[in-house]
Amino acid sequence: MPAAPTPAVSTSALSSCAATDAVLAARRRFFSGAPVPEDALAQPILRSWTRCAARGLGPQSRARMEPLTDGEFAARRERHEALRRRCRPELEALHAAARAADSIVILTDPSGLVLDTVGSADFADRAAKVALRPGVSWSEAETGTNAIGTALVERRPVEVRGAEHYAEANGILSCAAAPIHDPFGELVGLLDLSGPASVPHLHALALVELAAGQVEHRLFEGAFPDLSLVRFHADPSFLGTAREGILVFEDYRLVAANRPGLALLGLGWDALGAKRFGDLFEGSLGKAGEERRVRTRRGDVAMRLERQGLPVRTIAPRAAPAAERQPAPVPAQPPTPTGPRFDAATERDLGRAVRLMEAGVPVLIQGETGVGKEVFARQIHRRGNRGAKAFAAVNCAALPEGLIESELFGYEEGAFTGARRAGFKGLFREADGGVLFLDEIGDMPVSLQSRLLRVLQEREVTPLGGGRPVAVDFALVCASHRDLKQRVEEGSFRADLYFRIAQYTVTLPALRTLADREALVDRLWAELAGTGPAAPSLSAECRAALAGHSWPGNFRQLVGVLRVLQALAEPGEILGVDALPADVRSAPLEWRGAGRPAEIMPAGAEADTAPSQDFGARDLGARDLGARDLGARDLGAGDLGAGDLRAGDLGTVTRAAMDAALAASGGNVSQAARRLGIHRSTLHRHLAGRGARGGH
Repeated sequence: MPAAPTPAVSTSALSSCAATDAVLAARRRFFSGAPVPEDALAQPILRSWTRCAARGLGPQSRARMEPLTDGEFAARRERHEALRRRCRPELEALHAAARAADSIVILTDPSGLVLDTVGSADFADRAAKVALRPGVSWSEAETGTNAIGTALVERRPVEVRGAEHYAEANGILSCAAAPIHDPFGELVGLLDLSGPASVPHLHALALVELAAGQVEHRLFEGAFPDLSLVRFHADPSFLGTAREGILVFEDYRLVAANRPGLALLGLGWDALGAKRFGDLFEGSLGKAGEERRVRTRRGDVAMRLERQGLPVRTIAPRAAPAAERQPAPVPAQPPTPTGPRFDAATERDLGRAVRLMEAGVPVLIQGETGVGKEVFARQIHRRGNRGAKAFAAVNCAALPEGLIESELFGYEEGAFTGARRAGFKGLFREADGGVLFLDEIGDMPVSLQSRLLRVLQEREVTPLGGGRPVAVDFALVCASHRDLKQRVEEGSFRADLYFRIAQYTVTLPALRTLADREALVDRLWAELAGTGPAAPSLSAECRAALAGHSWPGNFRQLVGVLRVLQALAEPGEILGVDALPADVRSAPLEWRGAGRPAEIMPAGAEADTAPSQDFGARDLGARDLGARDLGARDLGAGDLGAGDLRAGDLGTVTRAAMDAALAASGGNVSQAARRLGIHRSTLHRHLAGRGARGGH
């Protein structure tokens, strides 16, 4: 993500003649190798010239700016249809101004590909002579300094007039461009106003910057239904306009914003995920719809809470007599997930992964088991331009070699014994238009890797049992906890496939390396156990022990332990260190605010922790799962919420943990309690409630 919202750059203060003379003099000095005085040229222009020269571009060379084929261009426009729809009002609003000024308005995708142009037909014909037309990319790397490409690199509004263009052929243009950022700070497109350099365009930059702000403001409409959205400004008359600040909070943590909101508070995009409501404003969020004055470090502002986030669910006390208990109604569908919480660095990686996925670049997610690789993949899908299409996931390690081939490629009727009568189209075709997620791809059989590589190269699938090849279009995201480079060296993974899928690699951090683990424990516990007066709580020593443990199973293991603690706790009980499983209880308190790697679980601890890992962790819930799930899940950081947890799940976890411990202890309650890491009296109470009997 960009470091901070930055002001626009313009040379409009200079007169046209003086500006032209100054730029021409700066060009002569730059291309002769002489230093250019800082005040001779706008710094973004000079930086862009320097980048172009470093790439080997010449001012007189004409880049081959070939447009996409009709089919390729139609696919790209369809991919960005949502952006085009969002920008349509601004394009129409700028249309009349552009025609009057003999100019055209341009919308591009995040890479600089021109998607749409409207405005003066006469100038559009002249602009087409330098390839300023739909289907052509105007990235800085391809065309040199220009408003579109340079604004995308600089990530701020930029104006490039006449001779400020790096390529002499583009000196006929005067262009102003403003990038469009989504609520997470990622570039989603750009608006540009271009006209002849011979005509002054004094307000072009202001117009496109205002239009981009309107689009960004509209991106918040209906985007965060279950979160707390705050609108604010020092002047209350700006509330409801594109100049207001907008911040979105999830459990009081800042997760999304617009540029005016960050600028009003002196923040950058790196504040997302790092700042809480209390860090920015005094007092509470207030009531939805209420407008009030709130103090910030930069003075008072008018604030209105637009939507109140869903409250944390409180688990109801389980003390009612059996005769009074009524079966809990089964919801028609699990609660809508509010999404994972990644730290700022991982959010930036996620934003890059989304952009690359949209550009057709495969993404490889690496990390230990339980760190949240699949949830990260699902967020790439949800936040990208394929979010409305399918997310097809398969765990390559969980399916037999003979089955994984048919699941991926599909099969025709009668392809093999046991095949469905109508055949099966397979995951590749199910993912058409969407995202295919190959989890634990490092365990894919070598014999299948060559077929996968061919699909990735040719984008065609031939089902088992014959049939014609079928064209497919999907974005590929892979994940593995294995070191794929090492697997390549060992000969168990094809090198050509590795280089195909690992064009961009994200390594998710292990839980033990996170610096704010105690706050993480607090949030997870609040989601699982609730915050009401009857909710159990963790003592300071217990929280410190949980934060200090090495957690070799990462988020999955931590959530499993917390679920078992919550299931066995009494209403209002304060759980101490003695409530923890033995290996967590005895671990050194190695964390006090700085996340250094912890020791690996000591040998012999497995038997003591089996109930909490096996029974608590395996039922992580399905709130972030898609319709198709073909194997063991690898949910982690993103599936940490408890919104999908139902009473039946807790009962199953509790009974399974107690039964396993009692069986392993030969019915000895004291020994079983030690195995579970709970007090003997607690286990007695639960057994008594079930009518069970155990010996001492």
